[in-house]
Amino acid sequence: MTRVLTATGDGIATLTLNVPELHNPISDLPMVDALVAALAAADADPDVRVIILTGAGKSFSSGGNLRTMLPDSPNSLASADPAQTPGNYQRGIQRIPLLFEQLKTPVIAAVNGAAMGAGCDLACMCDIRIAAQSARFAENFVKLGLIPGDGGAWLLQRVVGFSKAAEMTLTGDTLSADEALACGLVSRVVPDEQLFAEAQALAARIAANPPQAVQQAKRLLWQARTGALAPLLETSAAVQALMHTTEDHREAVQAFSERRPPRFTGR
Repeated sequence: MTRVLTATGDGIATLTLNVPELHNPISDLPMVDALVAALAAADADPDVRVIILTGAGKSFSSGGNLRTMLPDSPNSLASADPAQTPGNYQRGIQRIPLLFEQLKTPVIAAVNGAAMGAGCDLACMCDIRIAAQSARFAENFVKLGLIPGDGGAWLLQRVVGFSKAAEMTLTGDTLSADEALACGLVSRVVPDEQLFAEAQALAARIAANPPQAVQQAKRLLWQARTGALAPLLETSAAVQALMHTTEDHREAVQAFSERRPPRFTGR
């Protein structure tokens, strides 16, 4: 079974979670391994400028796999010995948010259906989220007697703010796509049949820009999520000094002066 499908072209890598019969859970170690490997490979590919992440079938991701959730089930993160469980999480699902923090390539989540629990958190790990009209979101760990073990308590509030994150986390309520748009969980909602085309068009607009500038801008956005202003300004000044020396910057200025489309090479 290929748990994560990868397709590349025109500077865009599309990664598709591919366990549709279980609604694409990401808690099992084989899926963690597959997703981490696919993301790392796309990020390392010099021809990839944007990554789109979506799910096969009717769901983006159900988050946890109920079949392996109880202690000592095959591939379970939980152990009958509580002392063993933290290590399982660290070797398992917690590798995903830590990798996202290191990615230099922008990631767009194309949420095509249910994004529940860790699936909602996976969407929050992405830089941009767009949703099909049928998409649904829930931080529903409490309804299973659990807490967000994958970093959701850190991720969600940085997307929707503390109050809304607390409401979602403590109630476990499900949000419609329009409700997700209203609270800033997604940046747009589109008809189901237009989701992938919209994601591709958005990715193409990003990929058309100088890749070094895109990568460094993404880096600064992530730093700004947790850092103070003064260190961010210092980093911004240092990065900008390098950006001014790139061939793509010179080409952008020259193309603007000559009123022609720029031709960026990544140098």
